[in-house]
Amino acid sequence: MTTDVASGPGDPGEPPANLAKLNANIARIEELTQRLVHALAQRRAPDPAVEAPGPHLFASAAAAWWTEMLENPGKLIEAQVGYWGKALRHYVEAHHALSQGRLEPPADRNQADRRFANPLWDSHPWFNFLKQQYLFNVESLEAAVAELRDLPPLERRRIEFFTRQIADMMAPTNFLATNPDALERALETEGESLVRGLENLVRDIEANRGALLVTLADRDAFRVGSNIGATEGAVVFRNRMFELIQYAPRTDRVRARPLVIFPPWINKFYILDLKPANSLIRWVVEQGYTLFVVSWKNPDAGYAGVGMDQYVEEGYLTAIREVKAITGQRQVNAVGYCIAGTTLALTLALMKKRTDRSVASATFLTTLTDFSDPGEVGVFLTDDFVDGIGRVVADQGYLDKVFMGRTFSFLRSNDLIYGPAIRSYMMGEAPPAFDLLYWNGDGTNLPARMAMEYLRGLCQDNGFAKGTFVICGERVSLSDVAVPLCAIACETDHIAPWKASYAGIRQFGSRDKTFILAESGHIAGVVNPPAKEKYGYYTGAAPIGADSAAWKAAAVHHRASWWPEWIGWLEKRSGRMVAARAPGDAAHPVLAPAPGSYVVETPAV
Repeated sequence: MTTDVASGPGDPGEPPANLAKLNANIARIEELTQRLVHALAQRRAPDPAVEAPGPHLFASAAAAWWTEMLENPGKLIEAQVGYWGKALRHYVEAHHALSQGRLEPPADRNQADRRFANPLWDSHPWFNFLKQQYLFNVESLEAAVAELRDLPPLERRRIEFFTRQIADMMAPTNFLATNPDALERALETEGESLVRGLENLVRDIEANRGALLVTLADRDAFRVGSNIGATEGAVVFRNRMFELIQYAPRTDRVRARPLVIFPPWINKFYILDLKPANSLIRWVVEQGYTLFVVSWKNPDAGYAGVGMDQYVEEGYLTAIREVKAITGQRQVNAVGYCIAGTTLALTLALMKKRTDRSVASATFLTTLTDFSDPGEVGVFLTDDFVDGIGRVVADQGYLDKVFMGRTFSFLRSNDLIYGPAIRSYMMGEAPPAFDLLYWNGDGTNLPARMAMEYLRGLCQDNGFAKGTFVICGERVSLSDVAVPLCAIACETDHIAPWKASYAGIRQFGSRDKTFILAESGHIAGVVNPPAKEKYGYYTGAAPIGADSAAWKAAAVHHRASWWPEWIGWLEKRSGRMVAARAPGDAAHPVLAPAPGSYVVETPAV
């Protein structure tokens, strides 16, 4: 009798567990590969102009570099000698250590970089050599760009930005063969992590119709209206542009003047209503206010002709009219966040032209109105990109949410692209259950006409600041915004830089201006509940002066959330206390419980 060497301790002829697992993984890989090929085939042919900057940018960089080198060839020699000197010194030190029989790298002189947190980057000669050589390359690239002269400021900023993107993309951590974390995980799991990573990759490509957009949060961990976006209220009005949500009171008495919030339609409104502990919406209601929030329609190709005029007339002005009718008040207080703040300012300028005094005060959250210096986003606001976007939206009728999500992610590529991709595709990890990142991935489309009017008329032409932008037949300017206002900007905001926000607010015609500078960025600086005591804020002189740096230097820092400061400002402009109001009235019956239907719709595209 013979023994089958391929058999394990179980039944004769049964393959070992490891071999069975290997065969199962191979079968899964074959199935996933077929799905991947099918998913990639669904992607529309991309317009090269929206995938990368045009050749003009690289030609300008090359021309400027060669001009500098020809005028001062010593710099070329110095740069090359410096680069090769660092690389050669590191090689010699590493070789010397090995020749002494020590399997360890030379001393690491580089500053801490969380991409290289694995101890092997410092202790293993091969991985340390890779890291050091990569950092030398990055230093050399940055030095070459820094030497460029006679470039317009925007051209220089674009070259610096895309050079940084190339450097980040080529980091050894982004490749399986040179990522010790991924290799260790693959060994620990006998390759299972790589199979799970392929599953994650295929899932993301399928979800985005052939395009690659990394899933940042567990899509099954949250349900809007259940464990996020769940503050009690009701939809009391609906048209083709928005649903109007009135929130149920949480106090017996409220301020007479209602508050209406206009969130950006680039994302969903529930960024202001995540979990109860960090919900600005819930907190405002608890302070004794009748609160309304606009939930915008997620458009499809049928909205191709909807422009800024429709957002103002059918959106802002209609919402204000309905809030007044429901509450019986002659005026409302209004809040606009990001692009919705920009459009609120346009609406207020139009209302002044029409002598409409329906808005008693306005609050602007991280809002740009003067786009002369739009910050990092400006690298995507040049003709090569905007022309490409124009061709895409003319063909599709809308600007796809995938494009918007990817573009904003590149502003923080290591945090929002490469880091999550490594964890998901190389390590095979499931995305975290993080409410803010869930919201970040729950994007919306933009109507074709509106997208181009915003990009051309406001961002590129800076028409609002120049007084040339036309809205609903009226030419408007920043000086036409004359209501009492409070502006909140965020210190490290990479989408709406605070100094640019300050510059626009400074030009408003209002005599009553309050400016608050919150710590942190575009989202975390706004979603900053008092109970967490996480980020502080600055307040300064009002009305604000001409110089943002001087304002900041003289400002007072507060180690607390800006929410109570703002609510104190709002209280003085909200009238007496009255009995709390239930959502709706006879003319505005409850159409659906909050958060309504528009926020969860997926448009057919």
